[in-house]
Amino acid sequence: MARNRHKSSSRKKAKRTSDAANPVVESVAVSEAAASDSTSKRGLWIAAGVAAAIVVGAGLLYALYGTSAKPPQGASSAQALSFVGSDTCASCHTGEAKLWHGSQHAHAMAHTSKDTVLGDFNDASFDYFGLHSRFFRDGDKFMVETDGPDGKLAAFEVKYTFGLDPLQQYLVEFPDGRIQALSLAWDSRPKDQGGQRWFHLSPHEEIRHDDILHWTKLNQNWNFMCAECHSTGVRKNYEAAKDRFATRWAEISVGCEACHGQASAHVAWAKDQKGWWPYKDNDPDKGLLVRFDERSGVTWGRDATGTPVRSTSPAGVRKEVETCGLCHARRGLMSENWVPGRPLSDTHLVAALSQGLYQPDGQMLDEVYNYGSFKQSKMYAAGVTCSDCHDPHRAKLKLAGDKVCLQCHDDTYASPTHNHHEGVTPTVGCVSCHMPERTFMVVDKRHDHSFRVPRPDLSDKLQTSDACTDCHKDKPASWAAAAIEGWFGPERKGLQTYGEAFHAAWHDEPGAAVLLAALVADANAPSLARAGALAGLAPYVSPANVGLARKGLQDPDPMVRIAALDMLDGVPPDQLWPFASPALTDPIRGVRLRATSLLAGTPSDRLSLAERDKLDRATQEFVAAQTLNADRPEARAALGNLHVRRGETAEAEAEFQAALRLSPAYGPAAANLADLYRQLGRDADAESVLRKGLAASPRDAGLHHALGLALVRQKKQDEAIAELGRAAELEPDRARYAYVYAIGLDSTGRRTDAIQALKDNLARHPADRDTLSALISFKREGRDFASALEYAEQLAQADPNNAELKDLIETLRREAASPAR
Repeated sequence: MARNRHKSSSRKKAKRTSDAANPVVESVAVSEAAASDSTSKRGLWIAAGVAAAIVVGAGLLYALYGTSAKPPQGASSAQALSFVGSDTCASCHTGEAKLWHGSQHAHAMAHTSKDTVLGDFNDASFDYFGLHSRFFRDGDKFMVETDGPDGKLAAFEVKYTFGLDPLQQYLVEFPDGRIQALSLAWDSRPKDQGGQRWFHLSPHEEIRHDDILHWTKLNQNWNFMCAECHSTGVRKNYEAAKDRFATRWAEISVGCEACHGQASAHVAWAKDQKGWWPYKDNDPDKGLLVRFDERSGVTWGRDATGTPVRSTSPAGVRKEVETCGLCHARRGLMSENWVPGRPLSDTHLVAALSQGLYQPDGQMLDEVYNYGSFKQSKMYAAGVTCSDCHDPHRAKLKLAGDKVCLQCHDDTYASPTHNHHEGVTPTVGCVSCHMPERTFMVVDKRHDHSFRVPRPDLSDKLQTSDACTDCHKDKPASWAAAAIEGWFGPERKGLQTYGEAFHAAWHDEPGAAVLLAALVADANAPSLARAGALAGLAPYVSPANVGLARKGLQDPDPMVRIAALDMLDGVPPDQLWPFASPALTDPIRGVRLRATSLLAGTPSDRLSLAERDKLDRATQEFVAAQTLNADRPEARAALGNLHVRRGETAEAEAEFQAALRLSPAYGPAAANLADLYRQLGRDADAESVLRKGLAASPRDAGLHHALGLALVRQKKQDEAIAELGRAAELEPDRARYAYVYAIGLDSTGRRTDAIQALKDNLARHPADRDTLSALISFKREGRDFASALEYAEQLAQADPNNAELKDLIETLRREAASPAR
């Protein structure tokens, strides 16, 4: 099926798609408008010796990661090699090739023909919100008549098939080299399962031609969204000056070298007769970029409790997991020079455990695939790797049903004494409870690979799914929790015990920072969860917890190091350099790019010659990553932000404008360009940019908020208040918008309305510091000291180490107790 990263039928998800289609640029494209509107940055005291400690840590990281996969002998780099094609591999590896030919990998993409097209093109039709589309043949061509980029019906030739089961998509090529994925897909399941029909990927929401999710638009573009994972050796070849693609592949489908890497050196090794008889092998790697030998000589036993135990400890880099993660992860591209077996973060930025992608306990929510889920699992921690369960050539399970689990686990786990579902139809297997399904793209059911213990006892509290009520939809989670407690007792925490921490953080609850800090400090917690917690601490960074970021920068997992840099986003620039600059030479590209985005604005006169050179080299690498994605507005906006930090305003303006040409609905580019105009004193231009952005994306809360601030600066108070209020209404999850709206109301003499807006905001975000601080101030000014004290004590729960707040609380207690109040 299509690995299109963000095909969602939800308008809320569609907005996130626009903002985050490429996690690489999402992480570095910080909105300057938002930054200028944020609370003041907290001063930090950076202990002496921190930089030296990080340098030592980086040296250890090179030892762990720097040699995990290397070019074969005789090749100076992976780029010096070439692809030979799966047919060449099959000439020796006949057994593997036979298995591969029957796999979905072999059919990931193909030219249309009577042998590859599964859909009905015999003058079939499909109606969608009044749009009548038709599928027909024109000689040997497969055609579709549907709405084009202008909304008018037109006939398009389908050039490629995309995927096989449970759906097949179809691709249309345009003259400028763009290949677009139709939103009309063929359900290839058997008819008795509801298949053998045409359907729309957004069945419950009308997607018109001017929508960012329309099949002709940016977010359905194969060249960026899909190509890398459906073909082998893809080079995007986007030409920004002409806004066109010349994308090429080495092999149209997912072939042998998609996983094993370029095989020219391996073929040369095989042809070298010296290596065969008399046998004399001068290259133990056989010319391969990586040897998938993690399971060689490994056995699994059981400890005294019956828990499966690996005979040897797993390696620091899981070569199979990192290789499969290339396509089975939610990630964005930084470099096309991917090498199998290397950490994925070297060429791709993987989405961490974050709101909107995962549920608070780490279950998948949006389309996150398998990599992030699996890295949370007890299986991963124990050393299980992909091919323990999956045949990599057939791309299917090695054994059917529970048998794949019983390779390691005792047979009793597949019996009714464990699952308590005797005689149930369909049969309840291991995956029913421990790998619940979620459906994406309407018909594609996928298992959550975090292998978790069901926790219905937490479902109501954390607003999470649970495997029990997935099936027993007529029962509450409390019923399921009682049943499980009766079967297994009250102690059943499982490995993933961080749901409360992320729920607290994502809902601005008191104690969120403490819970996140405890998770970061928990060495037994999965690295993906610790990374999410570090990034979540960014709003709470302080001298009390900055040591967590320091330690995170030395973590073996590059995702944790990147998240540690995310946490430091609010540290004042003058204190950031000694802390983050060692990461500019990290062995993993993703870490270097995140460090560059933080340090790009460091004044050169504060740096030594060697330090300037280090920053310049890292900046060049950052620019190269964004230039690779110059077809995306996120990348152009990231370059704009880089130029802003470097004081290059003309270049910044050009990049923001380029982003808006690519997608007028991309709000962050409009907001950042408007903020640049603010800095330049061009308030009228700022207003114009924001209004154009809202014309393209009228429900973008960020643009309404930015426009409100722009109007405040122009002293257009009534219009400003209306825009700020609209932002708060559209996105109540953003506490900042409601807070600014309330302050705006107060500035116009409407304090009563302002206090009510703050109270409403506090109900949604009970630990929001700005909201609580404003209520304390307003109530104290109104001499309602008791209420001010109540809000101050509530704020102290969120910020327990704030000495000034403690003093204020004592003052308010005296004022509240004073009879003269």
